Amino acid sequence: QVQLVESGGGLVQAGGSLRLSCAASTRIFTSTVIGWFRRPPGKEREFVATIAWSDGYTRSAESVKGRFTISRDKAKNTVYLEMNSLNPEDTAVYYCAVGSTRGATMEMWYKYWGQGTQVTVSL
Repeated sequence: QVQLVESGGGLVQAGGSLRLSCAASTRIFTSTVIGWFRRPPGKEREFVATIAWSDGYTRSAESVKGRFTISRDKAKNTVYLEMNSLNPEDTAVYYCAVGSTRGATMEMWYKYWGQGTQVTVSL
């Protein structure tokens, strides 16, 4: 079983940046995909971005394109979410998750989840 630990969340002003990390406890296999999701206050959890471990193929939600970048560091068994130009609508608990379906945007395709990290964007 893969354990995931997110970090890097916090409080930031609108227009600022944060980098989230998702560290896996075990070796990530080539067929794996890692996704980032978020749950805004009072709303359903939603897809943010995903990356294929093998070749780095990425897919992002329209709401974050051009502002958020997902990447991976194979040597560190870690996936990152670089978030720029943050606005209050980005306030949410951010989760990373492991799956095996390339480009998957739905929660059902991800099997293991981290506990989440809070991101709060103030005006």
